[in-house]
Amino acid sequence: GTTSRGRSFPKKEHIAQPDEQEAVQKRTFTKWINSHLAKRVPPLVVTDLFEDIKDGVMLLALLEVLSGQKLPCEQGKKLKRIHWVANIGTALNFLEGRKIKLVNINSTDIVDGRPSIVLGLVWTIILYFQIEELTISLPALQGFSSSTSSLDSSTSSTETTSPPVKRKPLPPQGGARKALLRWVQQTATKRLGLEVKDFGPSWRTGLAFFAVIHSLRPNLVDMERVWRRPNRENLQKAFLLAETELGIPQLLDPEDVDVDKPDEKSIMTYVAQFLKHHPDRKQSDSDGQTEEEVTRAGFPSFSREQRKSLRELKMWLDQLERDAIQAQETEGNLAQQYQLFKSLRVQLEMRRNQVEGALQSTQRDGILTVDQALVKQAWERVSNRLLDWHLQLDRSLPAPLNMVGAWLHEAEGALRQEIIIHQAHDVTANTVHRALEQHKDVLKSLESHQQVFQRIHKDRSVDGVPVPPDQLQDMAERMNFVSTFSSIHLAKMEFLENKHHMQAFLTLAETKLKSWIIKYGRQESVELMLHNYVSFVEKQHFFENYEALFQSLKQSAEVYVNADSSVDEGEMGVRRFMREVVTQWRSLSMEVRSVRSMLEEVLSNWERYSSTVASLQAWLEDGEEALSQPENTKREFFRNLSHWMDQHAAMNDAGNFLIETCDETVSLDLKQQLLLLNGRWRDLFLKVKQVTNKKKKHN
Repeated sequence: GTTSRGRSFPKKEHIAQPDEQEAVQKRTFTKWINSHLAKRVPPLVVTDLFEDIKDGVMLLALLEVLSGQKLPCEQGKKLKRIHWVANIGTALNFLEGRKIKLVNINSTDIVDGRPSIVLGLVWTIILYFQIEELTISLPALQGFSSSTSSLDSSTSSTETTSPPVKRKPLPPQGGARKALLRWVQQTATKRLGLEVKDFGPSWRTGLAFFAVIHSLRPNLVDMERVWRRPNRENLQKAFLLAETELGIPQLLDPEDVDVDKPDEKSIMTYVAQFLKHHPDRKQSDSDGQTEEEVTRAGFPSFSREQRKSLRELKMWLDQLERDAIQAQETEGNLAQQYQLFKSLRVQLEMRRNQVEGALQSTQRDGILTVDQALVKQAWERVSNRLLDWHLQLDRSLPAPLNMVGAWLHEAEGALRQEIIIHQAHDVTANTVHRALEQHKDVLKSLESHQQVFQRIHKDRSVDGVPVPPDQLQDMAERMNFVSTFSSIHLAKMEFLENKHHMQAFLTLAETKLKSWIIKYGRQESVELMLHNYVSFVEKQHFFENYEALFQSLKQSAEVYVNADSSVDEGEMGVRRFMREVVTQWRSLSMEVRSVRSMLEEVLSNWERYSSTVASLQAWLEDGEEALSQPENTKREFFRNLSHWMDQHAAMNDAGNFLIETCDETVSLDLKQQLLLLNGRWRDLFLKVKQVTNKKKKHN
């Protein structure tokens, strides 16, 4: 049975069988080959990999595209097997010349189109020309041994597909696999709290694919929405997005990935394509690179000039910090001290854009190069030193202005604080809540500090003690900034807290719903489920809770938009979020309401079934006995047969309903029981017919 949104009861999960896995690899590898053959002039297309590879023509064409080299090839309609073997031989020799040792791969096996050998060969080519060439050029991830170990084929569950392969200059598959996995973890998934441990089950939900796209082009993906979608839809959308926005061919079919054990090699092949878009990679002009180019493939991650300018920037920041330390120790009155502070701060501010730019270039994948990290640390050190010095200078002002100064620093700190968004919405909501309470506490004394400050600002002095005019003027501007932005900030925090509470509530409701829309068990377990449902929906006031959450969300959204109208529009805007909540709730609440009637229907069928089975069993026993009784007793007994025919029909109706809606073990038991009872019923019925027919003959 399905429910209103077309959610079916979960089917039994299946694990890819070796031949099924072979079919998946064949599909993926064919698409990969075609994506490269399309670059050839004229382009070629492989339709059946195991057939089309036999004569070696396609294989040589592929190697030409990948290597940029011309290879001799026997062509023409009249090719004989001997020519096929020669072509395949040329291809294999070319690969061995690249130091790729091919063990257990002979020309004749390929000419015969033996699936496991063909897939093994193609995998070797993919590994060499795509996965390793790209992973070897990842700056942050180098450091595999390039020893002559054989390719570790244990990464896949079909041992036969990967013949062991040896070769010197490139890391073994284990290395390439690890490097690719580490690249995914470090650039994409770790930051989002996603666990990716392999190239199999970890990719099933589609989240990891989105994380990779997000790491390369953050503006393309709204991760919030991705968390909420079903696997298939995520996979479909991710593959389409990667194709339209990044030009990455759709090598995988969603239904091949949404299984218990997706094929690792297929997923590695697809994911490796994203490496070309890694911001640090220098795009090479041609696809075909020569041997030497491959090993250098495009990266010291920055050019020498960029590295040099980063080092100069760091030296400049270090110098500024030394100047600041020296300036702080210089004797002088407050006004002179403030002048020194200002001149250093202005110098730092003038470099802000340059520093942000320098930290930008690879920041979208979250990993900075060593040079960038050193600049970032130097910037933070000198900024914090100036901040502490500023606070100290403000605290040196005559009272009560020193109190106002210290408070200003606290208020600015609150406005600057970044909130860490956690994968679990309730955790984020609580983080926001705690920060909000703290910020409210700081900002509630805004007015009293403003009054004190305005009085002093007018006199330019405190009880006749003059205040450094620059420092006073800066404080006035800072006070202005805090009073303008504190209301926007608090409104934003309030909205964020409500937003994450709402998302946590909807996520919980979806989870509960999934636990109720399943194949059911026996009567007791359905009763328990109904009890659980009633306590969640009624005792815990499910619908009222939503109303209350929605009202505070709506109110905080209005306040936030009034404070800052720019947050209303756009992909990530408040209005869009509110619309999505309403739409999601509409279908969710309908489904939650329908669960009750569904559970009640299942229960009433269990009751009908149990009671009719019990009474029918008793009647059948009596009936079987009655057959051996004298005629009139027999006739008397079977007189109300029509009532039992109704009972029999009711039992079958209820039983069939339960067979449809219950899980497999219960279904099987019910089928057995019905089979037995219906058999006994049929036997008895035939005998009763003879009795009634005899009676007619007598008459």
